Amino acid sequence: MSQHGTAIDRGLLDGPPANLIDGRFHPLPAGDAIASRNPSVPDDVVWQAEERLADVDAAVAAARAAQPAWNALGRDAREAILRRWQEVTRERAPRMAELITLEMGKVLSESRFEANALAGKVDITLGEHSAGRISDYEVAAGETKSGHCRYKPHGVMAVLGPFNFPAHLPNGHFVPALLAGNAVILKPSEKTPGVGQALAEMAVEAGVPAGIFGLVQGGPAVAASLSGHDGVDGVLFTGSWPVGRRILESNLDSPGRIVALELGGSNPSVVMPSADLRQAVTECARAAFATSGQRCTCTRRIILHADIADRFLNAFCKVASTIVVGPGDSEDPVFMGPVVNAAAVDDVLAFQSDLHASGGRILVEASRMDRPGHFVTPGVVLVDGFSVDRDRECFGPLVQVAIVESLDAAIEQANATRYGLAASIFTGDDAEWDRFFDDCRSGCINRNTGTAGASSMLPFGGLGHSGNHRPAGAFSVDYCAYPVASMVERGGAAAPPAGMLVKDDWFGA
Repeated sequence: MSQHGTAIDRGLLDGPPANLIDGRFHPLPAGDAIASRNPSVPDDVVWQAEERLADVDAAVAAARAAQPAWNALGRDAREAILRRWQEVTRERAPRMAELITLEMGKVLSESRFEANALAGKVDITLGEHSAGRISDYEVAAGETKSGHCRYKPHGVMAVLGPFNFPAHLPNGHFVPALLAGNAVILKPSEKTPGVGQALAEMAVEAGVPAGIFGLVQGGPAVAASLSGHDGVDGVLFTGSWPVGRRILESNLDSPGRIVALELGGSNPSVVMPSADLRQAVTECARAAFATSGQRCTCTRRIILHADIADRFLNAFCKVASTIVVGPGDSEDPVFMGPVVNAAAVDDVLAFQSDLHASGGRILVEASRMDRPGHFVTPGVVLVDGFSVDRDRECFGPLVQVAIVESLDAAIEQANATRYGLAASIFTGDDAEWDRFFDDCRSGCINRNTGTAGASSMLPFGGLGHSGNHRPAGAFSVDYCAYPVASMVERGGAAAPPAGMLVKDDWFGA
C-alpha cells in the first residue's frame, strides 16, 4: 500500500470519486469543488472532484422506485443483508480506520474504535433495546374485536453525515433505517467524502439492492437540495445548530417529513468537594480534548466548587499542558491529532482571544504549533461565569472554567446555555447526584465520568440547540418507522347504536 497520494493510491478505496445511484457508481468530473486533505500533511489530497447537483434527483428517483420491494422483502430478509453488511465492515475495518485518520486527522486508536463500531451497530439495532421498539403488538378490544399496532417505514431517508465521526454516525442512522424498510441516500460531509464513498462501496459489496443505498457527494447546495427534496420522506442530520436550523426552515411546509437533528453542545462538568479529584481531572481532560475537542459531547465548560478549585486547576492545567499532540498515524503515543482544517485552528484561537478580551484569564494557552499541519495545543481559560447570551460552541480543544460556592450555583451555571446535549457531575454524594440529575437540562447526564463517550446501547440526543427530541443511539429506530393503529372485527354482530335503524330485510335475499 502506498504511503502517499490519494485514498485510491493508498488502496483505501476501490474506485475513483463517484456517486452511487441505482446500484452503479457514476464517476464525478475532475476538479476540486469538493476536496479533502490530510490535516497532518495538508499538501496531500485524499479525495477531490466536482459535485453534480442533478444526481440528487436521480438518486431520489432510484430510491423511491426500489423502496417498496425492499420493504416487501420482510424483516428477516433485511436482517440477513444487514448481517452481511456487518461482515463486510469487519473485513474492511483496518482500511476504514486508516482512511478516517487520513481524511479528518483523529488518532488511529480512535479511528479503529470507530471503524469497529460499524459492525457493532448491527447487533445493537437488531437487539431488543432497539428493534423491539418497533415490534408489532395486539390488544383485545372486545369479544370479537382486536386492536393492532404495526409499523411502516417512512420511505426514502436522507442521511447528512458529519466529519468528526464520518463512518460511525451515518451508520447509526442508516442501519436502523434499512432494517425498518426504508431506502437511504447518504450525503457525507464535504470534509470527509472519501469515508462516505468507502461506506457506499461496502454497501454494494454487502449486497444491498440497487437503489436502496445511494451516495451523493457535495457541499451546501447538494445538502439543501437533498434535505428539501419532495421525494424525501425523512432527513437525519448530524452537525451544527446553524445548519440544523436551515434544515428545519426548509421543511416548514412539509410537516409530514421526519426531521431528526443531532446537533452540538456547550457541555458542562461540575466538580464537587466530595469528588475523587484524580478521577475528575483525568475524565475532564479526556472529555475536553478527545478527538482534538471535535466531538459534540466534548466538555466545553468546567464548573468547580471553590473548596477544591485550586487543587483541581493545579493538576488539570498540568495535564492539559503535557498532552501529546501529533499526527494521528504516529507510531509514538499521541492523544490529540490535528483539527480538521486551518479554519478550525483559527476558530479556536479567535475564541480564546475573545474570552481574554472579555476578562478571561488564560491558564493554559492554546497555540498553533510550528509545524506543517493543522495542529493546535489544548487551551484552558478561567472566566467569571457563564450566561446564555454569551454561550458559544467552540469545536476544538479549548475549555472554560468557572468557580462557584454551592451546588445551587453550579446547577445554575450548568444550565446557562442554549444547548443541552451532555453534562457530568463528579461527586461522592448520592443526594448531590440526584439533585443534579433532576435539575440539569441535558439529554445525557453522567456521574463521575466525562461528558464525551456514550453507549450505543442507550439513547443519545439533547435539548435546546442540541436537537429536537429525536434521540439516536439505541432509540434511532424510533424515527425510522411510524406506528399505524388498526381495529379488526372478526365477528359479524355489529349492533346499531341508539337512534340508528338497520333492518335485515333491507339487504335483500
